[in-house]
Amino acid sequence: MTDPTQQPPSDPYRPQDPYQPQGPYQGAGGPTPPQGPSGPQPPYGQPQPMFNHAPKPNHPQATTSMVLGIVSIVGGFMCLLPLFMAPVAWIMGSKAVKEIDASGGQLGGRGEAQTGFVTGIVGTVLLILGVIAAVLIVVLVVVAADSTNDGDYSYDALMGLLAAVR
Repeated sequence: MTDPTQQPPSDPYRPQDPYQPQGPYQGAGGPTPPQGPSGPQPPYGQPQPMFNHAPKPNHPQATTSMVLGIVSIVGGFMCLLPLFMAPVAWIMGSKAVKEIDASGGQLGGRGEAQTGFVTGIVGTVLLILGVIAAVLIVVLVVVAADSTNDGDYSYDALMGLLAAVR
């Protein structure tokens, strides 16, 4: 009598014995090895290739512009002085993005350069707003100090200050 669990060897759905080691892929007649994006994959346990090609070098000013832009914004919330680095980050980031685009794929770091460009713009806007606020505070202090005098001196001082600003 035959065993009902035994099926012919040509049946692909037959249960496999879990204790039988499976052999490597056979050339003709056996299953084909899995294909990866760059060709056949090596068998299990073999070292995998790390890279197909060398990575592109980053533009020398890409990371610098990103760091300057981030430091200018973060430092600008602590004091006004780091915001003076923002225009430098804007210019360096813009130049690096243009050079990366013109390199035809030979240079990397476009993301860092773009980050430096954008944070440089934001920091420059904050710098302009900070300078305007500082000037307004100085004008208000001068006007408030002169308003304690009862003469026409405060009007003359304000007109002189406005003439100096123009």
